[in-house]
Amino acid sequence: MPVEKIDTLVVGGGQAGLAMSDHLRRAGVGHLVLERHRIAERWRSERWDTLVMNGPAWHDRFPGLTFDDVDPDGFPDKHSVVRYFERFAQHIDAPIRCGVEVHELHKIDGRRGFRAETSQGPVEAVNVVAATGPFQRPVIPQIVPADAGIAQIHSSAYRNPAQMPPGAVLVVGAGSSGGQIADELLRAGREVYLSVGPHDRPPRSYRGRDYCWWLGVLGLWDVAAATPGTEHVTISVSGAHGGQTVDFRRFAARGMTLLGMADSYDKGTMRFRADVAENVAHGDANYLSVLDQADAYVRRHGLDLPDEPEARVFPPTPDCVLQPCLALDLEQAGVTSIIWATGYRFDYGWLKADVFDEAGRPVHQRGVTAEPGLYFLGLPWQSRRGSAFVWGVWHDARYIADQIGIQSAYRDHHLAAANRTTV
Repeated sequence: MPVEKIDTLVVGGGQAGLAMSDHLRRAGVGHLVLERHRIAERWRSERWDTLVMNGPAWHDRFPGLTFDDVDPDGFPDKHSVVRYFERFAQHIDAPIRCGVEVHELHKIDGRRGFRAETSQGPVEAVNVVAATGPFQRPVIPQIVPADAGIAQIHSSAYRNPAQMPPGAVLVVGAGSSGGQIADELLRAGREVYLSVGPHDRPPRSYRGRDYCWWLGVLGLWDVAAATPGTEHVTISVSGAHGGQTVDFRRFAARGMTLLGMADSYDKGTMRFRADVAENVAHGDANYLSVLDQADAYVRRHGLDLPDEPEARVFPPTPDCVLQPCLALDLEQAGVTSIIWATGYRFDYGWLKADVFDEAGRPVHQRGVTAEPGLYFLGLPWQSRRGSAFVWGVWHDARYIADQIGIQSAYRDHHLAAANRTTV
C-alpha cells in the first residue's frame, strides 16, 4: 500500500483537532486531521441526553464563529455543540477524514518524522499533534465487585433516568457531571445518594455577570499553573435549567442524601469517609473567594453593578452533613445502581514514544515534547487554567502552530545553507 506523506498529522477531530487545523491553515502548513469516528464524537455518544455546556454561548466558542441557534447568554445543549463543530469544520474547510483510526504511531528510524499505521493505510508526517483530549478511558474505582448484584456504569454511559433500574441510585463524584446527573435523577423522582469529594464551587453568576466573565476580568483563566495538589480538583458548576449556582445543601433540602468520599465496600455495605462537611466547606470557601475578588474589582474600577448580599447567605446545613452516614447498607437503602462520575485517565497506547511519565501522562511544556515534531493538545492545564475550555484550546493550538512554524524555518535554513556550501 502506498504511503501518504503530509507535513503535519493531527490525530483527533474534536475541539482540539479542529482548533489545531484552524491555526495550521492560517500558517499555511499542509496538514491532515484523522478522526476515528465522527467530528465531536464524545459529545454525540458519551454524554447524557440533557447535557448542556457549563459556559454560556458567548464564551465557550472559537473566535470568529458564534452559535447560530443559541442566545449568547444561553447554554448550548450537546446537539447544538455538535452542529457548531461541524459548522466550524466547514467554515475553515478542515482537511478532516472521519472513520479512520490510528492504530500505531512511531518515530521513523534514521530520519526526521513519524509513521502512522491507520485503518486506511500508512501516513508519514514531519510533525504529529495528538489532539485526542483528556476524556479517553473512563475510570471506575475498584471498590464494588462486578458480581455484587448492583448495576454499575460510568457517567459517560449514563443517558437518562429511565435507563437506570428501579430503586435508589448512588452517584459517586460531585463535579459538574456527577452533580448534574444526581440533580436530574432527583427531579425525576428517584431517591438519590451523592458522594461528595473535594471540589471548587464558583457562583453561576454574581452581580449580573456570569462566572466565566468574572474569571476572565480577574485574570483567573490565565493562571499559568495549578497549585500542587489541585491539578485535578473537580469544578461543580452547571448550565442546566438556564444556569444555576450548584449548592449541595439545596439538593439535600429536596431529599438527596449527601455522603463523604466513597472509601470501601464489604458484604453489601458501602463505607464513606467522614469528610462531607469538610468538602462542602471547601466548596463554600472557593465560592466566597470569587465573590470577594469580584467585589474588590467592582470597587477598584467603579463599575455600576448591583450589590448582591443575598449571594452570601447559605441555606441551613442538612442533617446528612451534620451527622454523616459512614456505612450504607445498599440493599436496606434500596440502592440498585451506582453511577461513577469519577473522571478519566489518558490512553496513548497507540503512541510509541518516550514522552510519558510513570503514570502514562504526557510530559510536555505547553504541549511541546522532548521528541522533535511531537506535540499534545487539549490537555487540562496545558498552558493555563482555561486550557480545557473551547476557547482555551484554540489559544493553545496557536502556540503549537507557532512552534511548528519556527522549527520549519530552521529546517529551511539548514537546507538553504547546505545548498550554498555545495555550490
